[in-house]
Amino acid sequence: MAEQKQSNDFAQGSVVGNILKLALPMTLAQLINVLYNIVDRIYIGMIPEEATLSLTGLGLCLPIISIVMAFANLFGMGGAPLCSIERGRGNHREAEAIMGNSFLMLVLVGLLLTILGLQFKIPMLYLFGASDATIGYADRYITIYLLGNVFVMIGLGMNSFINSQGFGMVGMMTVLLGAVANIVLDPLFIFVFGMGVQGAALATILSQLLSAIWIVAFLVGKKSILKLRISALQLKAERVLRIMGLGLSGFTMSITNSLVQIMYNAMLQRFGGDLYVAVMTVINSVREVIQMPVAGVTNSAQPVLGFNYGAGEYKRVKKAILFTSISSIVYTVAVWGFVHMCPEFFIRIFNREGDLIAAGIPAMRVYFFGFFMMSLQFAGQSVFVGLGKSKYAVFFSIFRKVIIVVPLILVLPNYLGMGTTGILMAEPISNFIGGSACFLTMLLTVWPELSRGGVPPQKTTSPQ
Repeated sequence: MAEQKQSNDFAQGSVVGNILKLALPMTLAQLINVLYNIVDRIYIGMIPEEATLSLTGLGLCLPIISIVMAFANLFGMGGAPLCSIERGRGNHREAEAIMGNSFLMLVLVGLLLTILGLQFKIPMLYLFGASDATIGYADRYITIYLLGNVFVMIGLGMNSFINSQGFGMVGMMTVLLGAVANIVLDPLFIFVFGMGVQGAALATILSQLLSAIWIVAFLVGKKSILKLRISALQLKAERVLRIMGLGLSGFTMSITNSLVQIMYNAMLQRFGGDLYVAVMTVINSVREVIQMPVAGVTNSAQPVLGFNYGAGEYKRVKKAILFTSISSIVYTVAVWGFVHMCPEFFIRIFNREGDLIAAGIPAMRVYFFGFFMMSLQFAGQSVFVGLGKSKYAVFFSIFRKVIIVVPLILVLPNYLGMGTTGILMAEPISNFIGGSACFLTMLLTVWPELSRGGVPPQKTTSPQ
C-alpha cells in the first residue's frame, strides 16, 4: 500500500507526466462515456420511418438528463477535488468522510429526482419544446431513464473519486464496462425486441447499473487508497456544504446547459419546427464528441492541481495550468477546422435523411464558429475548481450561459429577424465573450497568488 500511495503522489515526478497519466485513460473514458448517450442516438436514427421523430423525442429529454448530471456533478465534482486537497495534506480520514458523504447525497438526491421527474415529466417535456407528434417518443424514453436515475448518479458522481486517487485506468474501465454493455444491449432492445426508444433507455440504465456496481466494489476493496466506509456515510452539515460549494461550478454548468437546451428547443420549434429540434439534437451529439478530449485533459488536471496546491507546490501548479491551457487551445483550433470543412460527415453519423442534412450543414457551421474560444472557458473553469475557488467557477458558468446565451436566443430571432440562424449564433458569441472573460480572470487572480507563494492551506477548504 505504501508503494501504491507513493505512485499516486502528484507532488513527485513530472507535472505534465502526472496529468497525461490521468488524461490518457480519462480522455478515453470520456469518449466511452459519451457513447452512453450518442450510441442511443445513432441507433434511434436508424429506426425505419420514425428516425427523425424518435431522434427529436430523445433530444427533448436532454434537458432532464442534464439536470440529473448537474446533481451528479454537484456531489462528484464537488467532493473529488476536496479529497485531492485533503490527501495532499495527508488527512486521509477527512478525505474518506468527504467521499462517504458525497456517496450518500448522490443516492438520496437521485431518489428524489426520480420521484419529482416522474410526477412532472409531461408538462416539462411540453415546456422543453415537445409537439403532439414527438411527446410520445420523449415520454417513453424519459420514464425508463428516470427509473434508473440512482444508477446514473452513482456512475457519474463516484467515478471522480477513483480518478482523483490516481487510478485513471480503473476509472476508464468503469465507463468501458457500461459502454460496451450499452452498445450490445441497444440493438437488442431497439430492433430485436422492437422496443424503440424505450429499448434505448433500458439499455442505458442497465449499463449504468453495471458501472455503479463496479465503482462501489472498487472503493470498498483493497486496492483503493481511500475507502468507502459505512462510518464515513454519517452526514455532517459543514462537510456537505463544502462539497456543494465546490461542486456548484459543475452543477451550474450542467443546469445552465439544461436551461440553454430548453431555450434552443423551444425557440427552434417555434421558428423551424420539429426538423430543427432534430438538428439541435445532432449538434449536441457532435459537441459532446468533439469537446471530449479537452474535457478529459482539463478534468484530469484537477486532481494534480488540487494535490499540489494542498501540498504548497505552487510552481508545479503553474506548470499544470500552462500545459492544460496550451493543449486545450491547440486541440480546439484543429477540431473546429475539421467540423467547419466536413459538417456532413458528422451529421450522417446520426441521421441520413435529406431534409435534416440540408438544414444541418449550415447550422453546424454557424453553431461551431470559433469553437476554439470554448477551450479558454474549460481551462479557466478547471483551474478554479481544482484549487477550490468555486465562486469564480460558478460565476463564469452563469455568465456565459444565462447572461449571454439566453438573452441572445430571444433577441436575435425575435427582434433582429435572424430566425434559426440567429438562435444558433448565440453559442459562438458567448464562446468569444465568456471564454475570454473566464481565462483572463483566472490569469489575473490565480497567477499572482501562486507567484506570491499561495495562501495558507487552511483557507482553501472553507466554502466559497
